Amino acid sequence: MKIYEYQAKRLFQAYGISIPRGAIANSPQEAVKAAKAISVDPLVVKAQIHAGGRGKAGGIRIIDKPEYAGEVASLLLGRRLVTPQTGPEGRPVNTLLIEEALKREKEFYIGLTIDRARARAVLLASAEGGMDIEKVAHEAPGKLLSDWIDPGVGLRPFQVSRLCYALGLDGQLIKQMAAIVTSMYRLLMEKDCSHVEINPLALTEGGKLVALDAKINFDDNALFRHPDVSALRDPSQEDPLEVEASRYNLNYIKLRGNVGCMVNGAGLAMATMDLIKLIGAEPANFLDVGGGATREMVREGLRILISDRDVKVVFINIFGGILRCDTLAKGVTEAARELDIKAPVVIRLEGTNVEIGRQILEQSGLAFSPASSMKEAAEKVATLLKGGR
Repeated sequence: MKIYEYQAKRLFQAYGISIPRGAIANSPQEAVKAAKAISVDPLVVKAQIHAGGRGKAGGIRIIDKPEYAGEVASLLLGRRLVTPQTGPEGRPVNTLLIEEALKREKEFYIGLTIDRARARAVLLASAEGGMDIEKVAHEAPGKLLSDWIDPGVGLRPFQVSRLCYALGLDGQLIKQMAAIVTSMYRLLMEKDCSHVEINPLALTEGGKLVALDAKINFDDNALFRHPDVSALRDPSQEDPLEVEASRYNLNYIKLRGNVGCMVNGAGLAMATMDLIKLIGAEPANFLDVGGGATREMVREGLRILISDRDVKVVFINIFGGILRCDTLAKGVTEAARELDIKAPVVIRLEGTNVEIGRQILEQSGLAFSPASSMKEAAEKVATLLKGGR
């Protein structure tokens, strides 16, 4: 789960990390009032969306008079901001963060994320703050420092010291940086975050380290332990189909292809998407109904899948285990009778009660296209995409 920058900064402040003075606004009038209350020049007005790249898209503006905050707010509020991370559909701007624009001598990047390959958190840092960290890693990998944290012992003081010296810090800055990194790690662990990032962490003219930006993502599977974090969720920043799928405990991710996929099991889902790309097509989604799916979940999953206007062909690929093939077949036929499915549907079933499942599909009177193997299914999908039968 993602949250807004201003929400992340409030968490930073609660963990003792310095942030600029600021306030949020939801209208031009509130923007002017907030700017006057901060009472410094210049100010920065930031569109709040769940994506990066806002500056390049015009979502971050510098103003030198509080009165200009209303004009900028009128331009940003209510529009959809399109950045490289949002896709062409963009994200709606409903809130602005207005802050003092601090003068800085240097900028750093500090981040903590989960390295799933090593099953541990990794601390990332660079003296090239303010830039896309992916660009730094690609163009100058030697400038990106990384240190993996043993989950059994946590972040050790020597790791923090090593980071500070590698960034060229000394004296009071070492104490400040150590406190910030330690607080970020504590936040990561205590709130079950998957990612905590400051970019840039600015060294101001007064010699203070301040988080000018903030990014925090949370592990969805741990949200039940953090009702305070769950309350920060804003579904307006998420894909509507993904929000709908979550209501039925379906693992759905919208992609930008033309083949709608319904699969049970993440491994089979990945293999199915690879197969779709192999035939020259693109998956329109990742939909894993899971091993314990009910007829209702299957029905709702198919409904969500065909709600995507990009879907030209539906590919249902099921290996029956806990989710029996007959349960899947009943859910699919129920959905097909209720919904106006215009896209052709290719179904490959294998596993528990497969013969019963195939019989249900065959006797349904519906125009499904059955396949006995993944190869045959892929060939049928390719043919249907070309307009064949």
